[in-house]
Amino acid sequence: MVLLKTIECCIELLVFSIVAGLLGSLTGLGGGTVLVPLLTLFLGIPIAYAAGASLISTIATSSGAASAYIRDRITNVRIGMGLEIATTTGSIVGSLTAAYIYAHGLAWIVYVVFGIVILTSIIPTAQRGKYEIPDPRKPDWTTRVFKLYGSYYDDAIKMEVKYWGVRWWLGELIMFFAGFISGLLGIGSGALKVLGMDWAMNLPMKVSTTTSNFMIGVTAATGSALYWYFGYIQPMMAAVTAIGVLIGAMSGTKILVRITNKQVRWVFLAILAFLGMEMLLKGLYLDHIITIAVATQYLLSIVFTAIVMLILYYRYGILMARNERKTVRGGVNA
Repeated sequence: MVLLKTIECCIELLVFSIVAGLLGSLTGLGGGTVLVPLLTLFLGIPIAYAAGASLISTIATSSGAASAYIRDRITNVRIGMGLEIATTTGSIVGSLTAAYIYAHGLAWIVYVVFGIVILTSIIPTAQRGKYEIPDPRKPDWTTRVFKLYGSYYDDAIKMEVKYWGVRWWLGELIMFFAGFISGLLGIGSGALKVLGMDWAMNLPMKVSTTTSNFMIGVTAATGSALYWYFGYIQPMMAAVTAIGVLIGAMSGTKILVRITNKQVRWVFLAILAFLGMEMLLKGLYLDHIITIAVATQYLLSIVFTAIVMLILYYRYGILMARNERKTVRGGVNA
């Protein structure tokens, strides 16, 4: 009986991990962003141990997805390695802060702040979806000094895409905060990494997501060492989730190269909306400001995401489609 129960739990962990890995690889968020809510909401695993398993699985996600993206020459390794200095530093600070927070019951503050940050990032991210490739900005001194440029062949639009980044200093600041959140919550914090490269540095969405996948493994490895030291990593749980996330991540790499930047962005926006609301509700619930059941919180987050996506599609998606049709007609008439 105990053996059957153990096998059942492992299968559940594996299924949730595959889903998390697929979404994490596809959007650059990292599997942990999805995995932690799944483990805590549906399996009732304490968040400290879910975060520990998440960090290990995030390493698996990065290893699986990043190798494929580097092979396809989409990931910019040079930019990623430069930004890793800030993320690993932030991860160390975040992991040490997590130990203090778990000991003093202050986790709700972090959840609320993180939820607000994610929700407020939705609009600028949606506004940048007007173009498949971002409008190039004038190179600045950081573009030249840190060689923030590259190119890749995009199978979805059948062309070679050349790009360059700007505002390296702003990207570093966002990366430090991303690393801090990664260590604090046990997630890859790919959402903030993608925003740092997409919004702050003006890199194409595919470059941002694939480079994020490359970076989150190093960030998670830094945080996981401290989580192991504090006793928040269960070996069996970490092993099963790592295998599942790796399977999902490898599947995601095969999908990403066949879809457009805009399609990736819409998936990214939906996950941002869900993650932000779920984090906000979780923080308010932990501090007993609201007493809504966990299942109801999950349902509210889904409804909120659906409403947000409908509004964004009406505000940006339809208008973008009209502009594209006008552009095509204009090109034909010319």
